[in-house]
Amino acid sequence: MKQQNSCAPACKEQFKTLIGGQALIEGIMMQGPDKRAIVVRGPEGLVKKVQPIPKLPAICRVPLIRGVVNFASSMIHGVKALMFSADFFPEEEGAEPSKLDRWLEEKLGSEKMEKAVVSLSVVLGVLFSVTLFFLLPTLISGLFDRLIHNAVIRSLIEGVIRMAIFLCYMILISRMKDMRRVFSYHGAEHKTIRCYEARLPLTVENARTMTRLHPRCGTSFLFVVVMISILCFALVSAVLPVENLVLRILLRLALLPVVVALSYECNRFVGRHDNWFTRILSAPGMWFQNFTTNEPDDSMLEVAIEALQMVLPEQEGADRW
Repeated sequence: MKQQNSCAPACKEQFKTLIGGQALIEGIMMQGPDKRAIVVRGPEGLVKKVQPIPKLPAICRVPLIRGVVNFASSMIHGVKALMFSADFFPEEEGAEPSKLDRWLEEKLGSEKMEKAVVSLSVVLGVLFSVTLFFLLPTLISGLFDRLIHNAVIRSLIEGVIRMAIFLCYMILISRMKDMRRVFSYHGAEHKTIRCYEARLPLTVENARTMTRLHPRCGTSFLFVVVMISILCFALVSAVLPVENLVLRILLRLALLPVVVALSYECNRFVGRHDNWFTRILSAPGMWFQNFTTNEPDDSMLEVAIEALQMVLPEQEGADRW
C-alpha cells in the first residue's frame, strides 16, 4: 500500500494530544479527556452521539494498573460503538429480529439485552484473541518439546510462531472487502489527529495532506503486546522453566495482565517522546499500519473532523499528552 505524505515542514507535529479514536462501520469514535463522541454517516446523513467520560478512581490511573483498566475500557466502549454504527446498516433490508433476539428482549428488556450482548461480545473477543495469539502458539511450540529441552529457546520459537500468526491474521483481515472502508476510516482518524497536532485548521484540505500513520495507534499497541509477550515469556522461562505444557499455558494466561500493563507503559513512553530511540521503537508498529489503514476519501475526513471537534476540551491544552 502506498503511503501518501505530502506534509510541508509547517505541518510537523507541534504537540501531542491524548485524543484517540476508533474506526467504525461508516463512522468514527473519538475520545478526548472528558468526552466520547461517535459520528456515523448513515443513509440519511451524519448521526452524532456524545457522552461524558466519568472520572476514574485514583488507583486506576496508577502506572501499570492504568494499562489494564484502559485496555478493558477500550474493549467495552469499542464494542458499544461498533454496535451503534452497525444499527444503521442492517445486513438485510427489513430483516426481522431472530427468535433469540426477541426472547432476550422479552426477558431482559432492551437496555439489559444490550448490556448482555456487549458483555458477551467482549468476552468472546478476548477469548478469541487469547486463543489465537497466545494459546495456539504455545500448543504448536509444544510439538518441539521432545526435540528442544532449553526452555528459553522453546519460548522464543513460540514467540516467532505468535508473531507469524499475528502478521498473517492482520494482513488477511486487511484484504477483506468489508474491512477496506473501515481501514479507510482508520486512516481518516489518523490524518485528522495529525492535522490537529500540527496546529492547522481542521479542514478536509489540511487533513488530506497528512500521513495516515500515527505512533500512538492501537495497531502499534497490539504489535507491542506481541513483542512484550515474547520478551516477558522468554525471561520467565529462563527463571522458571516449565516442562509441562498445561502448566506452561496456565503461566502464560497468568502473565497476560502483566504483558498488557507493560505494553501500555511502553506505548505511552514512545508516544510522549520523539527522538531517535523512540522512532526506532515505534518503526515496526508504524510500518504495520500500512496494512491496517487506507487512504480515506473526503467524506471520511469530514466524519473524522466532526468527531474530533466534538471532543475538544473547553480549555486549550487540557488534552496535552
